Amino acid sequence: MKDTIIKYMKRQNIVEMIYLAQNGNITKRRVKVVKAYEDTFQAYCFTKQAKRTFYFDHVLAVVPVIRKEREDVIS
Repeated sequence: MKDTIIKYMKRQNIVEMIYLAQNGNITKRRVKVVKAYEDTFQAYCFTKQAKRTFYFDHVLAVVPVIRKEREDVIS
């Protein structure tokens, strides 16, 4: 999963991910990854409208947002 997330970061893609939070809740987030570290990555979260830190091993699924959906998010 880490390699896939880094690939989307390099392409500057907005992605939709299913994430397992620390408290056990599963959330769906739209993010733009800005920086990757060893075990974590920083991303701008469109859901929370803030920069957040996520764990690579807590990402359950990730897919790029297609251009039409991306324009709706940014607008």
